[in-house]
Amino acid sequence: MFITLLLIWTLIIGMDFAIPQEGMLFPRESETREILRLDGIWNFIVSPMLDPLIGFRQYWYKNDLTRVGDFEVHLMPVPSSYNDITTQIDIRDHVGLVWYDRTVFVPQSWANDKRVVLRFSSVSYAAQVWVNGKLAMNHEIGHLPFQKDISSLLNFGTSNRITVACDNTLLQDTVPQGSVQEANTDEGRKLIQSYTFDFFNYAGIHRPVVLYTTPLVYIDDITVHTEVSGTTGLVFYNIGYALTNNVTCIVILLDKLGNKVAGADGYGEGALKVPDAKLWWPYMMHSEPGYLYTLQVELRSIRGELLDIYRQPIGIRTIAWTNTSLLLNNRPLYLHGFGRHEDSDIRGKGFDLPTTIRDHNLIRWVRGNAYRTSHYPYADELMDLADQLGIMIIDECPSVDTDLFSYRLLEKHKDSLSELYRRDKNHPSVIMWSIANEPRTQTNTAGQYFGEVAKHIKGLDKSRPITIAIARGVNEDRAGVHLDIISFNRYNAWYQYSGRLDMIIGNIVDEATAWHRKYNKPVLVSEYGADTMPGLHLLPDYIWSEEYQVSLLSNHFQAFDKLRAEGWFIGEFVWNFADFKTAQTYTRVGGNKKGIFTRDRQPKAGAHHLRQRYSLLSQELYNISLPKDLYHYSATPVIRDEL
Repeated sequence: MFITLLLIWTLIIGMDFAIPQEGMLFPRESETREILRLDGIWNFIVSPMLDPLIGFRQYWYKNDLTRVGDFEVHLMPVPSSYNDITTQIDIRDHVGLVWYDRTVFVPQSWANDKRVVLRFSSVSYAAQVWVNGKLAMNHEIGHLPFQKDISSLLNFGTSNRITVACDNTLLQDTVPQGSVQEANTDEGRKLIQSYTFDFFNYAGIHRPVVLYTTPLVYIDDITVHTEVSGTTGLVFYNIGYALTNNVTCIVILLDKLGNKVAGADGYGEGALKVPDAKLWWPYMMHSEPGYLYTLQVELRSIRGELLDIYRQPIGIRTIAWTNTSLLLNNRPLYLHGFGRHEDSDIRGKGFDLPTTIRDHNLIRWVRGNAYRTSHYPYADELMDLADQLGIMIIDECPSVDTDLFSYRLLEKHKDSLSELYRRDKNHPSVIMWSIANEPRTQTNTAGQYFGEVAKHIKGLDKSRPITIAIARGVNEDRAGVHLDIISFNRYNAWYQYSGRLDMIIGNIVDEATAWHRKYNKPVLVSEYGADTMPGLHLLPDYIWSEEYQVSLLSNHFQAFDKLRAEGWFIGEFVWNFADFKTAQTYTRVGGNKKGIFTRDRQPKAGAHHLRQRYSLLSQELYNISLPKDLYHYSATPVIRDEL
């Protein structure tokens, strides 16, 4: 029998898995807050697959991992996935627990009148954390942050040890789902992890780790909702903090230059009126896209002493939808973008600033205006960047390929959405919630399940529409009735009718029309594409060649233009932005190659063709000039006098 960290928690420790109700503000330095970043080299040990309890029996969390006998200690960069860092197959393909630790000096100045919070932006899939040998917190579900006030566990003015046990095991009640079997190998019995989703199950401490301080009386949460009346922006706010008779909450709205444009005093709930408000607009829809105000929140004592201050970037914009349109600031949107993955060489799903900036530069180069965070929430830093650049986001929770529906899974699914909403609710770039990717929606059980999921997210946020990237056919789907926008994934001329480029246009037009006819809601294509080996050229077009990808894109473009003329088709998302790693299989050569960019972010022929498409759409929709380098010089007719 294999034992996972989740079973250890449940059977041995008896921990409560309830989602805390505290806020999840992104750590930002201020006059009252400090940050100590813990990214760097951590110690790392792989726990034996068939003896995962050894670290608990031997109390690895009570001493430095470097003192653990009989186990190799690796140096592991944080953030990163651990899978591709070493040269060892058993680490790349490990199933079960791994252990991290490091020491950090905590200054004596943090000992008085402060809370010290330890925050992990993402550990996949499950994590348990100790500080100086004492249990601090646990968290299940990757791609989302968790944190705890650890002030009582710290030794100030000296070194402290942080230990993390991480478990990548996926089961039928995890989000996403998976299964594990024991198997005989030439090296003895091992665990084999199986999952149906088509990306590698990277694991580890994937995103930044920080210690940050707050005062004892502190701002815990900020919720912002904006509306527009004429030229006046309305900013509705709710500030979470410990209510006392001796504390006043002051809210000030600053423009991009730091000038005060509105303000209010009171008890943390109210509305600000912003005359001649500058609205948040997507890239290309306005001359000043991504305009952000700063909501400065202060807590002051009755004597006027500053107790805490936090600055929250916000954008003023509205989202609305009808049975035919998605509207931003009362203007209909046409989304032209990408499905993506957080994936890169060596780092896996580890957060990496150079890759992040390169990706967003390429998105703008292609003139995309949106992307899905397929198939899980992306890093906080990416969300901030999308706000600043004016790129629209369909924010997706980690539910992918769900095929068995249970009450326990439903509760975790709802938890993942609660955590996602709590983190991303104030991002103006988030225009839609995606509550799943390619679930098996053909059964009545699935229909009931997603009815509950939809009800849950609607209870948290009524200001944004919800969708699912549906893979089932229109006649068998049972989930669309609960959605606001119909999104569907379809791979004509690839998984269906492989090689038949002449079976794309009619199929896409007919299916999209059927979705709209069935549900009377806006429709978009959330995935389409073809695997393409860079450098493979075949004439006439043949699958896997760059020519085939270009032709497949072209035929989809023709279908999309026919659908745009109908008035209810609102978007196209190519799959994928870049090649990415998958589990080993004979159908994949080094991973999924559907990217228009290679895994190292270089363009295939399809990227140039998609750039022409999105540039022409931008010219039509937003009156944007075409890039000067969109077409290379070929020839100019030369007129000669007749002899």
